[in-house]
Amino acid sequence: MSSPQTKQKGTKKPKPHRCQQCNKEFIWRSALTTHQRIHTGEKPYSCDQCGKTFTTSGHLKLHQRIHTGEKPYSCDQCGETFARSEHLKVHQRIHTGEKSYSCDQCGKTFARSGSLKVHQRIHTEEKSYSCEDCGQSFNHLSSFNRHRNIHTKEIIYSCQECGKVFSSYESFRQHERIHTGLKEYQCQHCDKRFYTSSDLSVHERIHTGVKPHQCQHCDKRFSTSSNLSVHERIHTGVKEYQCQHCDKRFSSSSNLSQHERIHTGVKPHQCQHCDKRFYTSSKLTVHERIHTGHTPYCCVKCLKSFTSNSHLKKHKCV
Repeated sequence: MSSPQTKQKGTKKPKPHRCQQCNKEFIWRSALTTHQRIHTGEKPYSCDQCGKTFTTSGHLKLHQRIHTGEKPYSCDQCGETFARSEHLKVHQRIHTGEKSYSCDQCGKTFARSGSLKVHQRIHTEEKSYSCEDCGQSFNHLSSFNRHRNIHTKEIIYSCQECGKVFSSYESFRQHERIHTGLKEYQCQHCDKRFYTSSDLSVHERIHTGVKPHQCQHCDKRFSTSSNLSVHERIHTGVKEYQCQHCDKRFSSSSNLSQHERIHTGVKPHQCQHCDKRFYTSSKLTVHERIHTGHTPYCCVKCLKSFTSNSHLKKHKCV
């Protein structure tokens, strides 16, 4: 019996799809389509909360976490959560003391590449920010913004970490918590904490059951405007999110992201009790009940309980 042929190491897959603008080549046509948006400026993925547009569904999903407060990446040292994996990696350096970025002039080390770049201006004497009114130059964006107040007489609050400016003190304080990790708004019903009072208010609707957003086409109500927008597409038939790997379309970016994991094989949700991984958090929740013994779905006739609603429905059919 002949042994199956093994794939030679080092062989590269052909890239038959070439961009006519810059000659860059791609293995998949979907990757070429996404790339071409750099040239065309097309941004087909739109945030239903603020209207901001993006070239890929992945970028839209990252952005939407600003509105939803979703932070799926958790530090195993202190429990602090983050919206992006790269933010978690930077945070973890607080615990490890790692400072990967070193100045080639004086040897000083930094945890962030951005901090290194700002530091290096001491040696290069580069002053990237110049005042149009008086010509004075500054190393830091935050220093430049403070200086502008002299000319504009406008009160501007500038973040020392990233240079972002705010016209109101409250907005400035809320932004600072992103860097400090301070979550001063705590839920009265559970221990979860939030950066802003608005995020807390949305969360507390889980406990109170308040659903202020009603569908114009039916009587269904929702706790957030974004969930309402997704629901209303059932009535309108709009499915603006298309899979890059096949022709399937979806009414929400979250449903698209879950679907695309079928193609990519990514299973981001891992069981805390074993090594099993899942495409969605809901399937993980159901699975973990095997370990915890939690059976929240109960039959009213015989009082037998089950780990999932689907198992309860099957039981009722017997």
